[in-house]
Amino acid sequence: MSAASDSRNVTTQLFVSSRPVSWINTAYPFAAAYLLTTREIDATLIIGTLFFLVPYNLAMYGINDVFDYESDLRNPRKGGAHGAVLDRRMHRITLWAAGLSCLPFVVYLVVVGSPVSWLVLAASLFFVVFYSAPPLRLKEVPFADSVTSSIHFFSPAVYALVLAGAVWTWQLALVIVAFALWGAASHAFGAVQDVVADREADISSIATARGARWTVWFSLACYAAAGVVMLFTTWPGPLAAVVALPYLATVWPFRRVTDETAVTATRGWDRFLWLNQLAGFLVTLLLIWFAILTA
Repeated sequence: MSAASDSRNVTTQLFVSSRPVSWINTAYPFAAAYLLTTREIDATLIIGTLFFLVPYNLAMYGINDVFDYESDLRNPRKGGAHGAVLDRRMHRITLWAAGLSCLPFVVYLVVVGSPVSWLVLAASLFFVVFYSAPPLRLKEVPFADSVTSSIHFFSPAVYALVLAGAVWTWQLALVIVAFALWGAASHAFGAVQDVVADREADISSIATARGARWTVWFSLACYAAAGVVMLFTTWPGPLAAVVALPYLATVWPFRRVTDETAVTATRGWDRFLWLNQLAGFLVTLLLIWFAILTA
C-alpha cells in the first residue's frame, strides 16, 4: 500500500469514527445559544462552532471506538453512521488525532473565556474523555452512562451561554433541563440495541443492567418529560413540546422488546438519526421566532 493510499485510509477511518451524521448535534447547540445571547457573528462563534462540529466529535466518538473495540467487533451495526470498527493500529492514531485537533481550539477558547467558562469547558471535555476511557469509564456505570452521554450534547449550549455572558432565568434553566432529558432518553434507547453485543463483551450499560424493555420505557418517560418541561418555558418555547412527539412515536413500537430481540431496536435508531434533522429544523424556526420577539 502506498503512503498516499495509507493516508487516505487513516483519514477515512477517522472521518467515520467521528460520526459525521451527528456533528450538528453538538455544534448547533453551541452556535444557537451563543448567537441568541450575543446577537452577533464574531470569531468566537465561528471558532467555537467549528470546534464542536468536528474535533469535539472526533474526541467523543473516537475515544469511544478505541475503548469499545472488543464490543464493536461483535456488533453488526458498526462500520458506518453508527461508528467505525477501528483497526488496532488506528487506536493510538485516533487518540493523538483527537487530542491534537482539539488543542488549538481549546487554547483559543481559554484565552477569550472566563474562569467560569473554563470550568464548564473542562467539565464537558472531562466527560467526553472519561465516558469511554479508564479508569472511570462512565459508560459502564448504569444510569451514569445516560447522564454522561446527555452532558455531551447539552454542555456545548451551557458553555456557549456562560461564554457569552447570558443572564440565567428559571425559564432558560428549564430549556437546558429539557435538553438534558432528551439526551438521556436518546442514549438509553441507543443502548437497547447493543444489549447482546455488550453482554458478550462483558460491558455494562443501563440496558444490560435493567433490561431492554425497562430501558425503552425509561426512554419514553424521559422524552415525555422533556416535552412537558418545555411547556413552562418562555413563549414560543412551549411549542417545542411537540418536537418530543416524533421521538415518542419512534420509540413506542419497541415498548415490548425483550433482551433477545433488542437488536431490532436498530430500526428505530436508524430513524432517530435522521429525526434529529427534522427536530433541528423545527427548533430553528422557533429560535428565529424567539429572536424576532426579543430583538
